[in-house]
Amino acid sequence: MKNVSAIIFGAAIIIAAFFLGNAYVRRANPPQIISVTGLGNENFTSDLIVWEGQFSSNSTVLKTAFDQLNNDKEIVRQYLTSKGIPAENIIFNSVQTTEMRDNQYDNGNYVGSIFRGYQLTQTLKIESEDVALIEGVSREITELLNKGVQFNSYPPRYYYTKLADLKIEMISKATEDARIRAEKIAENAGSGLGDLVSANMGVFQITGQNSGEDYSWGGAYNTSSKNKTASITMRLEYKVK
Repeated sequence: MKNVSAIIFGAAIIIAAFFLGNAYVRRANPPQIISVTGLGNENFTSDLIVWEGQFSSNSTVLKTAFDQLNNDKEIVRQYLTSKGIPAENIIFNSVQTTEMRDNQYDNGNYVGSIFRGYQLTQTLKIESEDVALIEGVSREITELLNKGVQFNSYPPRYYYTKLADLKIEMISKATEDARIRAEKIAENAGSGLGDLVSANMGVFQITGQNSGEDYSWGGAYNTSSKNKTASITMRLEYKVK
């Protein structure tokens, strides 16, 4: 029995030494990995424009203000359609009513307010793939002043409807760029490029062309420029032969 126990104990020591030896070798000789980052970018022109604006009326009588607003609304509608914008593309939002008051103070203490009248405001939104047309109208909208309507125009916003396809193309470019970099590094080191270990996509960015915009960790998405640049990074890890 003592001999059997000794044999078992000895075998256990040999097995443990084998595994510990392998672990040490693996630790001393970790797998050789090349990590590279590739960039894919693409310039493109927006194919969708969104433009918004608002107009308002004022009166001490609510109905008078509402009638004036409706009159201005019809003037705005006729003006926009005369410029070639389809009526179905012109979306008028609900009317917002504000009661205007002047605050009154006595020795710096608030004592109440005096009613000055009502202000009714209506916004409109136009969404169109005819970017050039809407751009032109947005620049000429001050012509409504000659018709008695004070129209406040917001800067147009620009979008791209084929963004999903563009993103796939850019991922392909970034991956190819990273692979070429990895091959060059391995070649300069006198080695060969092995199997791909991992691939991770970076943040998708859209900035205005030649705008000098900074990239954001969360991803930039420019809507103020018609001409944009989209970019994406891919981080790849390869084994070295």
